[in-house]
Amino acid sequence: MIEKHTRINITLPETLEEELSAVSRELNQKKSHIIARALNLYFDELDTLIADNRYKKYKEGKSKTYTLSDLEKVIG
Repeated sequence: MIEKHTRINITLPETLEEELSAVSRELNQKKSHIIARALNLYFDELDTLIADNRYKKYKEGKSKTYTLSDLEKVIG
């Protein structure tokens, strides 16, 4: 399946754009491809940070948990 792409405009610090351009030339890949890969890796890292944060709140008793039967009642 072909993934749909969306065009966006971003502003980067000059040094970051220079590094992106250098990597793009070295790997012969489009900047958008490199940015997409970098964002995917970063989102994976964020998923871990979010999970750690939620677990910390759970351990501190600051978040509510639900049993499977509770969820089944809500969603049917």
